[in-house]
Amino acid sequence: MKTFCGRANPTTGAMEWLEEDENYDYHQEIARSRYADMLHDKDRNVKYYQGIRAAVSRVKERGEKAIVLDIGTGTGLLSMMAASAGADFCYAIEVFKPMANAAVKIVEKNGFRDKIKVINKHSTEVTVGPDGDMQCRANILVTELFDTELIGEGALPTYEHAHKYLVQEGCEAVPHRATVYVQLVESKRMWSWNKLFPVHVEAEDGEKIIVSPSEMENCPGVPSVCDIQLNQMPSRDFTILSDVVTMFSVDFSKPVRSASTYYRVQLEPVKSGKAQIVLSWWDIDMDPSGMINCTMAPYWVKSTSAFQWRDHWMQCVYFLPNEEPVLQGEKVYLTACRDEYSVWYTLQKASPENKAAISVESPVCRCQAHLLWNRPRFGQLNDQNRTSQYIKSLMKVLKTDSVCLCISDGSLLPVLAHYLGAKQVFTLENSSVSRSVMEKFFKANHLEDKIKIIEARPELLTSSHLEDKKISVLVGEPFFTTSLLPWHNLYFWYARTAVTSHLASNVTVLPQSASLHMMIVEFQDLWRIRSPCGTCEGFDVQTMDDMIKNSLNFRESKEAEPHPLWEYPCKSLSDPQEVLTFDFRKTVPQHSLSTEGSVNLLRKGKSHGAVLWMEYHLAADISVSTGLLQISNEKGNCEWNPHCKQAVYFFSSVIESETLSDIPSAVTYAINFNTKTGDIAMDFKLL
Repeated sequence: MKTFCGRANPTTGAMEWLEEDENYDYHQEIARSRYADMLHDKDRNVKYYQGIRAAVSRVKERGEKAIVLDIGTGTGLLSMMAASAGADFCYAIEVFKPMANAAVKIVEKNGFRDKIKVINKHSTEVTVGPDGDMQCRANILVTELFDTELIGEGALPTYEHAHKYLVQEGCEAVPHRATVYVQLVESKRMWSWNKLFPVHVEAEDGEKIIVSPSEMENCPGVPSVCDIQLNQMPSRDFTILSDVVTMFSVDFSKPVRSASTYYRVQLEPVKSGKAQIVLSWWDIDMDPSGMINCTMAPYWVKSTSAFQWRDHWMQCVYFLPNEEPVLQGEKVYLTACRDEYSVWYTLQKASPENKAAISVESPVCRCQAHLLWNRPRFGQLNDQNRTSQYIKSLMKVLKTDSVCLCISDGSLLPVLAHYLGAKQVFTLENSSVSRSVMEKFFKANHLEDKIKIIEARPELLTSSHLEDKKISVLVGEPFFTTSLLPWHNLYFWYARTAVTSHLASNVTVLPQSASLHMMIVEFQDLWRIRSPCGTCEGFDVQTMDDMIKNSLNFRESKEAEPHPLWEYPCKSLSDPQEVLTFDFRKTVPQHSLSTEGSVNLLRKGKSHGAVLWMEYHLAADISVSTGLLQISNEKGNCEWNPHCKQAVYFFSSVIESETLSDIPSAVTYAINFNTKTGDIAMDFKLL
């Protein structure tokens, strides 16, 4: 059997569907899964174990047999906890086949073969009865089906079905309940991820302001949750407008309803300001009394349990449809609407009298900009410092007779080029969505007849598209929506190569070149997502470790993976090093570009991996970095570009969990850029 997998192709700027053998998809699934992170989540595991022990004893005290249903068992961990806590029998359900196979092995290895039955089905397909998957209904329901939003992985419909068909009435549930909390804040930084702010341009003929179309101003955006490590958001970046309040809770021991509904709370602002953002998180009580509690509360909310780093459950940022001014002490009403899988929020000044006025319709982006630009991209476009670097560079290269072609997805560069005096501006848009967004944009700024949009692939560009003119200035940020890793934006180089015949002989290319940079780091926590666990709460889960390791090595060369490092603190162990350069003034060479070298480790620490990023050299002495902004102190703490994901290559010592006998003093590297595929292969050795 073959499976098709989407991969960004940096040479074409497109997502391509490649045929892979059937194992590839599942190896990706396992390699990039959060299983390791969950097994390292000590707080979660300890609390689940306490809750399971307590539930088993409550059932035993009633003189009943303890029959456990564990939905989404994964490694089988929670079922093994139940069996060792004295449960008579456990039904462990896992829909993902490779995972179910691993659970069978893990259960056997830990000696629970006769106590735990692994069922490889979706829980809604499980049958009960003498000939069924389960002999009888269970009286203890154990699950871990939660994501950062609580309900995004389908916990509600799963519970609803289980209560109807798989568990007894009045069963015990671990967790017993979940509670969702909210807090209203004002934050220019977070709001900049959802709306485009006016851009100020100082031109020869006075100040120009680029505004966004009113349709975009009033668009509620996309309903998908914005989940981040809120603990990395400094308190200076938001203003708290309300106390933390409980929005809703779900009791898992009783029948659960998944149908769309809404909840409303009254808030009294503790400060006046602009309500823009609802921050939200949840906690779970493992027992009815609420003594065993596992919380996702961020650092500024006093919590009883010690802080636990985790990446599988974070915190949510919700954008209100519009910013609402609120006054201290003047009550407002916050409404949470939800369907089976997601939640969204609206704020009202007065309590709506009639219940019918509440729309439980999920918000839809009608302006298309939220479909074209993800949240970090909005942040990037709103970064006035970044924009001013492009303005400075354009002012250096543009002349009154410049004919300018812009190649980037949904960029403001064409508008900047026009305002800064280019005679004519063309922009190449890769998709109908980016074309449509840019049309609205130009129209809102009365530029529809000043900038010509060409919706064509670079290699299909003709002289008639360009009205028979030669391009004297070729510009790009570069930014392309299909890019996952930093070097995928090198598509600009391939596009530049494809349009060579339309360029004037003395063409100026901006950026004139790019470079790949690298630095060795020690992560505070991110290493856990790739680190083997060995034993978890006394259970041997090495089968899972081996499975992840096997999947990470499935492609002989391990790959770098994208992570937004502003959310994942690390310290530099080496100086940053430039390893490859790409000259956009020339066409892409036929041969591959490669480099070898070594980098000295200057600080003590665990070498978890290498971080790689791109820098673009716009003009003579102006560069923009997509990675390291600065090393902020002698400890080596790093500040990263918050609008981009950096590439992280984890060393095998993390994946193999080796303890190195000698502290390495240097790291050697070999890096190869294959110009045919646009991919970068790399290898590192600790010396």
